[in-house]
Amino acid sequence: MKIGIFGGSFNPPHKMHERMASELINKHFLDEIIFVPTGNKYQKKELIDGNKRLEMLEIIASKHSSFKVSDYELKNELTYTYQTLEHFKKEFPNDEIYFILGADNLADIPNWRNYEYLLEHYHFLVINRGNAKNKLMKEFKKYENHIEFVPIEQDELSSTQIRYFFKNHNKQALLELDSDVADYIIEQRLYE
Repeated sequence: MKIGIFGGSFNPPHKMHERMASELINKHFLDEIIFVPTGNKYQKKELIDGNKRLEMLEIIASKHSSFKVSDYELKNELTYTYQTLEHFKKEFPNDEIYFILGADNLADIPNWRNYEYLLEHYHFLVINRGNAKNKLMKEFKKYENHIEFVPIEQDELSSTQIRYFFKNHNKQALLELDSDVADYIIEQRLYE
């Protein structure tokens, strides 16, 4: 089985996250996706409690049989990507582990801890943004068998914009979220 690890702050998780994951499943790049919300090791601005982000992801995952959610990075204070992938490789030793990331993250990967080990031992599904593919494939030619660019249309939506909409009582925020996630945010009074 091909298992994709989809890491991020998911602050909040929105329709674009859900659509990207669904397309990776529907286009047969992956059989299952595990959403892994990051802890607060990077001290991200406006990052809400990890358990709230986990609960929002669980709302989304409950609607897709091939989506799962893990609290691995929330439970472990300082976790690097290579540690997260090693964890899932041990948990699923007979499956192929893929890491889902944007082209901008691949460009930055030389700054990651043990990045060469990551590129040698794991598969990367890269969501292409703009015309980055050719440049990045030249840069990472050595690892081309482990890097696959996937054609998924993206809009410019970001969690930062959604938080801004909520703070300013802009109803656009509700349109960008699963309706049950939106209800959860309102009930919990998040992003006010």
